[in-house]
Amino acid sequence: MDKYICLHGHFYQPPRENPWLEVIELPDSAYPFHDWHERITRECYAPNAAARLIDGQGRIGRMVNNYAKISFTFGPILMAWLAQNSPQVYQAILDADKESPKTLLDKDLS
Repeated sequence: MDKYICLHGHFYQPPRENPWLEVIELPDSAYPFHDWHERITRECYAPNAAARLIDGQGRIGRMVNNYAKISFTFGPILMAWLAQNSPQVYQAILDADKESPKTLLDKDLS
């Protein structure tokens, strides 16, 4: 009997703008980054867009976009922020969204 597992990532960040000022203020807890969007992008979203696979000699053997290997959703606030502030991560997510049906279903659906 074949066994399968599906990983699903739900990536979401709440609104962080001060509603009166319409800017993201500097939260101490996000230090050394400007804000939590920036911090979590650097610590999570960007590394998953270009995950390093180590070879037998401990060197980077290849890079993989983890998003293409899982089921995922991104909240609209986060996607808008990524489009504006981290376009390379934003594009990697869009690319993975196009690639994942081929990867997950093991056939070309284009």
